[in-house]
Order: sequence, then structure tokens, then C-alpha cells
Amino acid sequence: MASNETHHVLDRPTFDKPVKVLIVVAPYYKDIADQLVTGAVAEVEACGGWHEVVQVPGALEIPTAIGIAERLSNYDAYVALGCVIRGETTHYDTVCNDSSRGITLLGLQGLCIGNGILTVENYEQARVRAEAKGQNKGGGAAAAALHLLALERKWGGARKGVGFVPMGDEYRIAGGSKGPDIA
Repeated sequence: MASNETHHVLDRPTFDKPVKVLIVVAPYYKDIADQLVTGAVAEVEACGGWHEVVQVPGALEIPTAIGIAERLSNYDAYVALGCVIRGETTHYDTVCNDSSRGITLLGLQGLCIGNGILTVENYEQARVRAEAKGQNKGGGAAAAALHLLALERKWGGARKGVGFVPMGDEYRIAGGSKGPDIA
């Protein structure tokens, strides 16, 4: 059982500038979600960060909410929290795979995200993993987001766009090459 194993945990990152974290939680299993949030909030606050918690209906909506927040707000990092327990249908696989894929895609776009969506076989597995004074997967997800943010700030901070960027009726190549403007 994983709870009997020991794992290396990185030292908590430190920040020169304030940290603003959005915690997005799907409270379908509310007591599990509450424990995940408790762990995440404690981790953010331990590094001097500020947080906001928002709720969405289910795990599938978490990546969408984070994407909207990234476009319309100014958070430094994101924590995705929820719980999916295997049921009698293949819906479990869809929810697990698609929520994880959505979070991964956002991360590959440069967002600092910690994925704390539990995917378990039964309620007891969820309970053990969620407990803030136990395995604390909510705190672990927040720590992951904060570590990614620390790396982002170390390597240059501001996010840079990639690909094509419209410039009026023309495009330019990022970096200022001559010829047709392509970004």
C-alpha cells in the first residue's frame, strides 16, 4: 500500500514577489473535496501566498475554469482538486482521462498547475489520500503548482506567446525577421 512507503518531498519554494493561486475544486464528494482544499490552502499560505477557491460542478469542468481564469484574470498558479471514484460504467475512464488531459494541455501552454484530482477505486482510497493530516494530496497538488511557479520565475517570469500573432493585416516572425511578417 502506498501509504506505507516513504517518498522524497522537495523543500517548499520561496518567493520574492507575492504569489496568487486559484484553487478550482469539484465538490462532488464534498467531504473529500473539503480535505483536499484544506491541504492546498495550508500549503499556499505556508509560502506566504494568497489564494481564492472556486467551485465547479465536476472534474471535467476544472480545466475549462482554469482556462477561463487564465484568459480573464491574473493568477500565478492553479490547483485542480476533485475526486473521481470508479463506478459501474466507462464514464469513470472518460472523466479521469479527459480532465487529466485538459490540465496537461494547459500546463504545456505554460500555466503552473498542480493536479490534485483523485482517481480511485473506492471511497476509502479517496479518504486516505485526501486527509490533510494524512497523505495530503491537496497540499501536494498546491506544492507542485508552487514549484512550477518558482521555476517559471527563475527562468524568466513573463509568459511569452508562441505561434502566429496577428499584427494588423500582416504577420511578423517573432524576433524580427524580414520578409512576410510571421509570428
